[in-house]
Amino acid sequence: MASSNKQSTPESQVVQRSEELVDRFLDAIWMERGLSKNTLGAYRADLMTLGRGLSEHNKSIEQADKADLLDFIAGRVESGAKPRSTARQLSSFRRFYRYLLREGVINEDPTVNIAMPKIGRSLPQSLTEPDVEALLSAPKVAEPLGHRDRTMLEVLYATGVRVSELINLKLSQINLNQGVLRIVGKGDRERLIPMGDEAQDWLREFIAGPRVEILLERQTEYLFPTRRGDRMTRQAFWHIIKRYAKKAGISKKLSPHTVRHAFATH
Repeated sequence: MASSNKQSTPESQVVQRSEELVDRFLDAIWMERGLSKNTLGAYRADLMTLGRGLSEHNKSIEQADKADLLDFIAGRVESGAKPRSTARQLSSFRRFYRYLLREGVINEDPTVNIAMPKIGRSLPQSLTEPDVEALLSAPKVAEPLGHRDRTMLEVLYATGVRVSELINLKLSQINLNQGVLRIVGKGDRERLIPMGDEAQDWLREFIAGPRVEILLERQTEYLFPTRRGDRMTRQAFWHIIKRYAKKAGISKKLSPHTVRHAFATH
């Protein structure tokens, strides 16, 4: 047993290096996003599977190039991995290598230009940037409800928040002086999400005028009320997106998640 450990020392060292980087990444996204233990466990499993595969070639995880990743994915597919599983792993790799790039650990993201595997109808068709522009322009902003819808779409696209987080936003969670949203995620983890100037401008206009017109004399803490002054439901927002997508001439099958997916893609 001891002899075996000595022989595998170089491989153990690269696995350990990979593990250190994965742990740093998981700590960062946990602090940033407040992800659940199951989600963090899935990221760790995906990344350490890659790390162990690379260690067989005496490479730690940050030394991987595009060819290494393509070889790894091809090996998984040949061993029977389903496209959905492969797509999830590639998504984990992308997020990890973007983190390493941001931290200056690597100079180039090896996942760039690696296409996601096709996994059938359940994979959302990503909107192109012209699609998004057409969708954003579809609401009639001269009408209070149209202005509300445009603002919701702008905030969703600009921040990538979950739809459940968007419809539950309260006035107290908006800080337009700093240009951020304060989101309370899973496990009551709080995170601050920056907004672009465009989304901030739409929010200022909406809060100052159309929101007041929608509510009339009613009061609510929710940022985006319905005509009745209630909180919007996920189903109602889904119907809003469908209606505007049809108006914008977008034939792809859409859902509220599609716009969020477009944020991540763009």
